Amino acid sequence: MPSSNRRQFLQSTTAGTLSLAASAQAVAGSAVSPLRVALVGCGGRGTYLAGVFQSNPQVTLSWVCDVDTGRLARGKRAGRDHTRTSNDIREVLRDETLDAVIVATPDHWHAPASILACEAGKHVYVEKPCSHNIREGRLLVESAHRNKCIVQHGTQVRSTTMMIDAVKLLRSGIIGDVKVSKAWNIQRRGNIGKGKPGTPPSTLDYNNWVGPAEMIPYQANRVHGGWHWWYHFGTGDMGNDGVHDIDYARWGLGVTTHPSLISAAGGKFFFDDDQQFPDTQQVAFQYPGNGGVEDQKMLIYEQRLWSTNYPHNVDSGVEFYGTAGQMFLSRRGKIAVYGPRNKRIDVKVVPEEQNAEKHVANFLHCVRTGTTPNAEIEIGHLTTSLCHLGNMANRLGRSFRFDPRTERVIDDKDADALVARRYREHWGTPRGA
Repeated sequence: MPSSNRRQFLQSTTAGTLSLAASAQAVAGSAVSPLRVALVGCGGRGTYLAGVFQSNPQVTLSWVCDVDTGRLARGKRAGRDHTRTSNDIREVLRDETLDAVIVATPDHWHAPASILACEAGKHVYVEKPCSHNIREGRLLVESAHRNKCIVQHGTQVRSTTMMIDAVKLLRSGIIGDVKVSKAWNIQRRGNIGKGKPGTPPSTLDYNNWVGPAEMIPYQANRVHGGWHWWYHFGTGDMGNDGVHDIDYARWGLGVTTHPSLISAAGGKFFFDDDQQFPDTQQVAFQYPGNGGVEDQKMLIYEQRLWSTNYPHNVDSGVEFYGTAGQMFLSRRGKIAVYGPRNKRIDVKVVPEEQNAEKHVANFLHCVRTGTTPNAEIEIGHLTTSLCHLGNMANRLGRSFRFDPRTERVIDDKDADALVARRYREHWGTPRGA
């Protein structure tokens, strides 16, 4: 992205009052000084995370922030008597005593809010997916590293002991050289209906809810509960829930860069409503490694949002295929390993469902010690980018090649245009810009 576009993004999401923010330093470990945390986004997931954070006696929920007055009141109830409220993230970030921010907004705000927090010197726990598009994900990585902020991505499988132990087995060669991983996310979603533009309710500051994204008219099924399924605000179920399975599919496959070839098929096979993202989806990502035949790997993602029938009797899972066997793994707490000819291999891995409590504890530990979190934002960016690339291929109806180094699509202008998005000057241009 040209430097002028990068400035446009930062200008449209950063208020002038935040320009004085310096690099964040890890908070010194002390039982005397609780970590002061703010919650931005007081929906169901946000208030749940507020409870998880507050279950740690060394955490104080200092602020809750939301542009919907009803949700802000819910956030206040999730806090304590001392918890302050605001409908403006800029006011929250001006608090010099604040250590960290939980970002649990709709997807289109994840990266802008997290970048604002990093530029203000705050550590960040950002819900998945960490971005709405590939370019702003990279900007978030750069902001976190430039400001020395701890940023944990909300893919909690990274802190789940079962997953850690299973990946260690894969690395040890229990099924040989892992060549292919196949993830699935299969469940019955709801119909969001067909709506028409209207007037926002008085309880919702729609202008600030849209935020730095380009303005489009208010429509009831585009906001609370419906925004996941619109290109403008969400990332579909691939970014909403499938990102968890994609994360450990990528982790176990052992790839640490972007893929170079993406292909997809699917569409709306079931829902006759306003949803823009596919309810049925098959995506394949190819990794060339060093270019040799023996270095290539593939990750496959499968999605059906109208079914209650799924492999291994579990709605979310991954199969890893190696040169000497197969592993089935699910964040629902299931594992099975097979050698050649499908001979069962007994493993000493304790079944465990994905664990948000451990993930939050890991984040808090890293904030205090300055160590690297389990889902450091570069990891989150690589995983989230797979969701964006898969949705791009499905939206265009064709495959394309991607340059992992530049994070740009090769020889396909339409696809490359979806790597980033346009932003409006939501809060105007900062003073001195």
